[in-house]
Amino acid sequence: MEKNILTHKLKTRNLQHSDYNEIRSIMEVSYAGMGGAWTKGEFSTLLSLFPEGQICIEDRGNVVAVALTLIIDYSSLERDHSYEDIVSDGRFESHDNEGDYLYGIDMFIRKDYQGMRLGRRLYDARKELCEKLNLKGILVGGRIPGYSKYHKEMSPGEYIQKVKNREIVDKVLTFQLANDFHPKRAIRNYIPEDKASKSHAVFLVWDNIFYQTRKKHVWGRKSNVRIGIAQWQMRQFQSLEELLQQVEFFVDTVSGYHADLILFPELFNAPLLSRYNQEDPPQAMRHLAEYTERLRNEMLQMAVNCNINIVAGSLPKSINNKLYNVSFLCRRDGTWDAQYKLHITPDEKEYWGLRGGQELKIFDTDIGKIGILICYDVEFPELSRMLADKGMKILLVPFWTDTQNGYLRIRRCAQARAIENECYVAISGSVGNLPKVKNMDIQYSQSAIFTPSDFAFPHDAVAAETTPNTEMTLIADIDLDLLKELRKHGSVRNLDSRRKDLYKIEWIYSGLPLTDK
Repeated sequence: MEKNILTHKLKTRNLQHSDYNEIRSIMEVSYAGMGGAWTKGEFSTLLSLFPEGQICIEDRGNVVAVALTLIIDYSSLERDHSYEDIVSDGRFESHDNEGDYLYGIDMFIRKDYQGMRLGRRLYDARKELCEKLNLKGILVGGRIPGYSKYHKEMSPGEYIQKVKNREIVDKVLTFQLANDFHPKRAIRNYIPEDKASKSHAVFLVWDNIFYQTRKKHVWGRKSNVRIGIAQWQMRQFQSLEELLQQVEFFVDTVSGYHADLILFPELFNAPLLSRYNQEDPPQAMRHLAEYTERLRNEMLQMAVNCNINIVAGSLPKSINNKLYNVSFLCRRDGTWDAQYKLHITPDEKEYWGLRGGQELKIFDTDIGKIGILICYDVEFPELSRMLADKGMKILLVPFWTDTQNGYLRIRRCAQARAIENECYVAISGSVGNLPKVKNMDIQYSQSAIFTPSDFAFPHDAVAAETTPNTEMTLIADIDLDLLKELRKHGSVRNLDSRRKDLYKIEWIYSGLPLTDK
């Protein structure tokens, strides 16, 4: 019976984990004899790697058409690659957040919705995404299911040319050509199980005419990044202006070495607590929070003036008379963002009444994607793993510890995060004494930058570290391309080797985040 088009209510959106059962049903039919559907674990991997690239069309709440996509680095693509080279048995190792092309891995439409031009809508959504991400174009290994009828008469190349000349209609290739894709070459053994295509495919490209060449340095992504750390001495300051002078000294000094980012310690403005009643610690911390907005604004101005990104350690912030511990990212382009400390130590909760935040963020910067975990948060490996799944390359940890055993908890956990997430981790702490500030009277720190542990990195997995308990700066270069190489060809590959068929990490909070701005 003919469908009544007026009964449809089509909507294009991103896929969600809850869509899996419907997707599996469509895939089992669409790819019968060619492997069928992705498993639930493989589908979850795809969503965690690149959620924006997984698109569907729903009709009154039911998924009816799907396009699955990765980002790849074209320079790493083999000329005669196979479908398996792209999807790597459901691990999708070719996905690269810093790549330059979208790669369409699957497009399938429910059988009773074929003929409604939903494929064109999906391609339009892919093109829109490509333009939004400023990628060079879209690549696909297109099936040629009509070739089986002609394979004795002509080569794959001849068949492709005849379809291109409209002498033959191929239900897949003709459709792709109509969507402005251009054939580059035939690929042999692309999908060995694809009997209709005789295992062949067409390598096709759609060019993004709006692509703008990515600039380097401040306005683009850098491979070699210079990180600066301020190992800050807690000392008496008579005013906020005195403290700002010391902040500016560190920023100006580190930026003079052309660093891309400087990291300050947790609660580095604590010396100003001495101005308030130490018998009422929560109220003293609320008074300290009154300086936060000005401190953030001043440091944001320093970031712009000195051309350096600043992670402003952490500062207390009061919202509706509730105290939070917040790290501010002050970008050198004049924008800022914030990460709240999520896990509050028993001492912080009891002494100051601090509360934990409700959102974990990953930050886009001109040196790539970074994460910020304040002190105690780095002791919870789930957080950094979630950030790594979103493309984090550098994790920044402002901390405050009073004793060596407290410091070693931070150090050991930070080193573990660098190894298990195949990323760089920088930690910054404070030194010195504050005789007139209860609960922050002594400090212990040895700031450092940690690396993964493999042949391309320092033998002890430490890029650089400071002298313990001495005020100083630390400046070191890190190579982000080494992380890409490690994740593809390392001695061990922690991110890739995870048994996603057995376990997963999931963020379950769905409420509104705290307001930062």
